[in-house]
Amino acid sequence: MHKNDKLFVWHPYASAIDKNPIYGVKKAKGVNLYLDSGEILIDGMSSWWCVINGYNHPVLNKAIKKQVEKFSHVMFGGLTHKPATDLAKKINEITPSSLQKVFFSDSGSVAVEVAMKFAIQYWHSENQSNKKKFLTVRNGYHGDTIGTMSVSDPINGLHSIFKNSLIKQYYVACPEDINSYSRKTSKSLKEMEKKLKDKNTKIAAVIIEPILQGAGGMRIYHPDYLVQLRKLCTKYNVLLILDEIATGFGRTGELFGFNHAKIVPDILCLGKSITGGYMSLAATMVSKKIAKSISIKKPGIFMHGPTYMANPLACSVALANINLLLSYDWKKKIKKIEEILHKELKDISKNNAVKDFRVIGAIGVLEMKNKVNVGSIQKKFVKRGIWLRPFSNLIYIMPPYIISKKDLNFLLKQLEKVINLEY
Repeated sequence: MHKNDKLFVWHPYASAIDKNPIYGVKKAKGVNLYLDSGEILIDGMSSWWCVINGYNHPVLNKAIKKQVEKFSHVMFGGLTHKPATDLAKKINEITPSSLQKVFFSDSGSVAVEVAMKFAIQYWHSENQSNKKKFLTVRNGYHGDTIGTMSVSDPINGLHSIFKNSLIKQYYVACPEDINSYSRKTSKSLKEMEKKLKDKNTKIAAVIIEPILQGAGGMRIYHPDYLVQLRKLCTKYNVLLILDEIATGFGRTGELFGFNHAKIVPDILCLGKSITGGYMSLAATMVSKKIAKSISIKKPGIFMHGPTYMANPLACSVALANINLLLSYDWKKKIKKIEEILHKELKDISKNNAVKDFRVIGAIGVLEMKNKVNVGSIQKKFVKRGIWLRPFSNLIYIMPPYIISKKDLNFLLKQLEKVINLEY
């Protein structure tokens, strides 16, 4: 495996000749990763935030097995199937009533691309085709495709080398941290209103990650910011797209990030944990108003159609995963995770190498003063039986919701030991 990996595989966010170690997984169960070298690791990453109910769950396994015996895939053009219609209905049941139509895709980045296309086509249908730009905030992240990179901070984000090749969008300052936010003095809100006032005839939508800016810096901001943003979008006749790819399905302590602010977007993007980490699936929801306008005005159709759209296996396991989440007191579990993360990370942050710590829901972040040496620190994590994947100057934890108090405490104690060794 390792020989072929080195010869033929290019890993994400890595060099093709990366000398950092790659760890082989032979099995995963619950919150544990079993390496081919014999180590058993407690996963603190939920495999990039999606494995909310743990690995190899019997309920989710059963859902896929049951569907694969019927059919694994059919094209979604001109055909439909029960896994897709049941999942769309379930998503409607747990989201605001003004959102109705669900467009399935196969990744978070594509879900955002679809949202952007919906916004542009809506204004075209409304005879305002000049509204085709997007307004967003610094330190945001919405994906790695060309369209999504254009609304992911090209200066402070992951895509700076592409900035001159991307469509130019509008940016304002990022939302203030939750503890320093003030509605009256918010630089970001002031810049947002000015840009909307000056450029609303050109702006199709504002796009933002609710409550938590994820891969752009793991920053937590105040719910009132979203309340005011919703008001501004309405005032200046601009759509609001909320990217819940990372925050959806309970991660922040509410089922969706926008629930903290009690607002409703015009377009909603879902992904990552929708299938519990079993298969790639994402969804873009639009309001009834948008769906109607696009459908009755020329060209009368939405021109997008992924080959694996609404894959029956993915839809089946997504429905089972959502029902599984809703079957237990997930809020209580996440609240307990939040309490433990806050207590332990507060202690760890006393290390002089730590600049700040922050916690919301099942998300814990240590912001270090300097960039983390990922190869070095990850070897120490593995040696001590935990799996974390830092980036930039951030060491963060987003464990499966099913993690036990014992396992979470162990993970955090080992994290503390590694930080004391590394720094």
